[in-house]
Amino acid sequence: MKCKIILTAFAVTSLIFSNTPAFAELFSVSVGVPISHTLTGKDVENEEIKSDGVSGAFIQINMPFLPGIGIDSYKTKIKNSDPDLATTIFNLFYLLPIPVINLTVGVGIGSTELQCEGCSNYYKKGSANQWYTSLGMSIINLFDLHLSYRSVSSKIEFKAGDANAGKKNDLSGNVMGLGIGFNF
Repeated sequence: MKCKIILTAFAVTSLIFSNTPAFAELFSVSVGVPISHTLTGKDVENEEIKSDGVSGAFIQINMPFLPGIGIDSYKTKIKNSDPDLATTIFNLFYLLPIPVINLTVGVGIGSTELQCEGCSNYYKKGSANQWYTSLGMSIINLFDLHLSYRSVSSKIEFKAGDANAGKKNDLSGNVMGLGIGFNF
């Protein structure tokens, strides 16, 4: 009798949680793209810095019950300005095992750099950190569509020899992304 109860409980639990990320996959890979980057910081002259488009990719690898790893690499065109803002961030995240939805929370550290001809003569490479979350829905057990939000904090300092030496441009902002996950 005990064996029947245990087997029934196991069968029911497996059916209920079969679409839960923690039970449905052994390994997952997620790829995404940034769809918008809103810069919230200001330059050394206290003027707003605006984005004029973003391109790049987000990649994440996850195994159940363990923190996942990922990398964000994207370039943001700065409106009415020559340099592009290149961002590379390495992430550590956790996919919460919630039925029906896939909720991811994570943090990351990396670098930002203004890229243009001669930019390296005027600007140092900046550090960046972020927290992020992603909300996904399984299409079938093999695929997941998700929307992500990243809050990035970054400052880039002027090099010595420049009139603004030691001052920093605040290039913090928010990045929205869209991605797809593949479960194996």
